[in-house]
Amino acid sequence: MSVLAALQPVVEALERLGVAYHIGGSVASSVHGAPRATNDVDLVVDLRPEHVDPLCSSLSGDFYASAELLRDAVTHATCANLIHLQSGYKVDLFVCRRDEYGRRSLARFVDRGLEAGARTFRVATAEDILLRKLEWYRDGGEVSDRQWSDVLGILRLRRRDLDDAYLAHWASHLRVDELLARATCEAGL
Repeated sequence: MSVLAALQPVVEALERLGVAYHIGGSVASSVHGAPRATNDVDLVVDLRPEHVDPLCSSLSGDFYASAELLRDAVTHATCANLIHLQSGYKVDLFVCRRDEYGRRSLARFVDRGLEAGARTFRVATAEDILLRKLEWYRDGGEVSDRQWSDVLGILRLRRRDLDDAYLAHWASHLRVDELLARATCEAGL
């Protein structure tokens, strides 16, 4: 079963509620870089307290969705997951950070189809998924081969298309500029 079976109903529910979102994580890095298998989808969402109950109601029966965990994620701008009962796929909802970069990056997206003939979804830009992957790599002690490989894949495949000024500004702001320089060098660019 395709990850779309889990993703599409969640996105449709978010859209009905007027909740801004984009796909992040490994799905977004696969769109912009080297594809890799995953059993979950990360969505960055501007979820508010008033969205929690209607979202859970909309997904009930098809998903395990804990309103309590979602409320906690909204309060602390963290993550909660939804589990598609039929497929077992997870849709991880990362509540958008309320800082300047969080707001800016959520507003930037590209519309992409994830499978031939399927609808399009909002996907984080290559620059923003690069920056997030570098943050996750740093925060994880700079040991995740998976995160680093995703970064290199995006750089190798999208380097000519990247907004260098945006990347440099936010890499410095997020304190991942040295990692970006290292990755750029390692990618052979």
